[in-house]
Amino acid sequence: MNATMKHAPDDENEVHDVLTFTDPGNCVVTPVTQFPPEIALAVTDSLRGLVQDAHRSEAATKPDADGITRAQTFEEGDVYMLAAPYEAYEADRYLMDFYDVVDRDICSRMHLHTGLRFVRMMTGPDTRIRVSSLAPIRITDVPGVTRFVPETFEDDHPDVPEGHRRTRYNLVIPPNSWADMQVPRGVSHQFNAHGPHAVIDSVHPEESIETFRERMTGFKMMAQTIFLAEEQPASESCALS
Repeated sequence: MNATMKHAPDDENEVHDVLTFTDPGNCVVTPVTQFPPEIALAVTDSLRGLVQDAHRSEAATKPDADGITRAQTFEEGDVYMLAAPYEAYEADRYLMDFYDVVDRDICSRMHLHTGLRFVRMMTGPDTRIRVSSLAPIRITDVPGVTRFVPETFEDDHPDVPEGHRRTRYNLVIPPNSWADMQVPRGVSHQFNAHGPHAVIDSVHPEESIETFRERMTGFKMMAQTIFLAEEQPASESCALS
């Protein structure tokens, strides 16, 4: 797994063929805990506010001395890098303020990353997160410890050529909940938030290693993403009942 994964290292919208793609592993979701609605709202709104403050900050919206722009925008939402990597520490950490896919009528695309990820998903009242992959998602369940079990279901992945089928594996993080997700390098995944109070707290343990491994010319977070669809689909493709 030391070979590069990208055809064009600096491309921020590289798309690989979904029909020939094979997941090298599986994502693992660990339900953590659930909160009363008022506590969940306070946590998610506070973190979302931090992200939006960053996007209004002149310092956070332009490259710093290391060439890193901390406030960025991804398909799923606005992002703020809380902790940047440096020479002696390859990891970084960022917060994402999710878009409400119903409000925007658009879903994020299935994608993979050139390095592994650790993600904590947090929801507030009237908000759920749909998590999807082209490989079955394993759920940690420790009797006497695990606080809840996410709903799971399968459907046909919508972003495939006509006449072909691929199974999409899904789970739903319920309102007022925290759940962790381990995403191995190169494993497909997709996040879509239904509701206004959703946040991701994500750690990238090999962020600067990826830059060298993929032979990028600079530190570009979106260039560490590879998509499995040409365009973002309408919200019906990631709907929840």
